[in-house]
Amino acid sequence: MIKGKKYETISFLSDFGTTDEFVGVVHSVINSIAPFAKVIDITHGVPHYDIRSGGLTLARSAQYLSPGVVLAVVDPGVGTQRRAVAVEVGGGESVLVGPDNGLLAPTVALVGGADRAVSLTEINYQLPAPGPTFAGRDIFGPAAAHIASGVDLSELGDEVEVSSLVPGLMPVTSKESDGLHTEVLWVDQYGNAQINLDPTELEIKENEVNHFEIKTAGQIRIAKKVETFEELGAGELGLTIDSYGLVALVIARGSAAEEMKISTGNQVIISAAENSSAQPVPVVLKQLDEKIQGDA
Repeated sequence: MIKGKKYETISFLSDFGTTDEFVGVVHSVINSIAPFAKVIDITHGVPHYDIRSGGLTLARSAQYLSPGVVLAVVDPGVGTQRRAVAVEVGGGESVLVGPDNGLLAPTVALVGGADRAVSLTEINYQLPAPGPTFAGRDIFGPAAAHIASGVDLSELGDEVEVSSLVPGLMPVTSKESDGLHTEVLWVDQYGNAQINLDPTELEIKENEVNHFEIKTAGQIRIAKKVETFEELGAGELGLTIDSYGLVALVIARGSAAEEMKISTGNQVIISAAENSSAQPVPVVLKQLDEKIQGDA
């Protein structure tokens, strides 16, 4: 057996939830193989089957995770011909384990690309499976534990070209005649809505009014660019740079997502406000609603 680097930490993300025994079983499988490894649960609340959401969640977390093995399982194609992979990054500082369906791609790109990757095909490092639908328990969990124990990636299966790994699909902001067309990437538990907008797009030049018009499918509101929630009055909508460096729609002590009736994947159009004194009252926007529905 080729010996590889040992890792003390396994960071675990999935869409398993916590109602069933799935997370606990994977923990126990890992513990039986690598009892010394500390398993850190990033989250198991990724929306079911939502690969993009899982990929974004992992990417947001990546720069703060301890070096080690990252186990990510959001796998609607479980049991099919999609590959199970382990991807080494950062010169061996970390190894990502999960399905090759785009889930790992944003994080791999964020940390500078993959050094090498293997397809997890060696059954000697897997659990016997009564059925093919729990790869987290039978393939990914054992692979993460064996890698943490010092098993080199080459022992786990055949090497694959890193260029063949499935890329992640990320929405791109576009500039149109009516403003910046953006998309909601994530809504946190407070109702702050992160959008795919670079903060430089909202730079305010001297003497310009610090307000923007926000259009969603059914509402028009005026939002003020702020640095903190406390700069907003009661019920006032704001645009701020969030803790991950992207722009977010927020309301002080309230839910911007609920107020604007938006969720992950919804379109948000941002433009300079012609009248900053406009009252923040929801307005039905039938034509925009029809246009967005037609574009969907």
